Amino acid sequence: MARRLTPVTDTERARVRELHEQGKTRNDIAKLMGRSPGTVTVIARELGLSFDRSATAAATEAKQRDNRARRAELVDRLYTRAERVLETLEADEYRFTATTINGIETERLGHVPAQDERHLSSSISTHLTTAAKLEAIDADGQAEAARSMLGSLAEALGITAPGHDDGDD
Repeated sequence: MARRLTPVTDTERARVRELHEQGKTRNDIAKLMGRSPGTVTVIARELGLSFDRSATAAATEAKQRDNRARRAELVDRLYTRAERVLETLEADEYRFTATTINGIETERLGHVPAQDERHLSSSISTHLTTAAKLEAIDADGQAEAARSMLGSLAEALGITAPGHDDGDD
């Protein structure tokens, strides 16, 4: 089924110019006008307008930095928590709470019961695995950035990677 095309009016063109001057994004203008982003792009191009994406890029970069910092904080907290659980496993005395006929009592043992050790060990493993996955997110990003930088440097120097044809036969 063919789409019905609604002609763009001069009023809409003027509105696009006005909203663009207000600093609205293409998608914001499309929503406000009830038009598709593609239509707004065509109108803007006809009017000689362009949408500056530097603000969006800066906001995205800032958000990525914030998320990296949040992941680093979480990784630190996960390692700290894993260490605390490990200290519990290695302690000379193990204390736990039990419900007895006398009510809730705290018991002390010279060892960690097998079931509790299994649960504590599993907890440590979970914390460390999660920390490693979070660290890998940023390590992958750093590796990609390094590859990109080296690729740009090689391109600027006119160097091709081994096994890649440079087209000069």
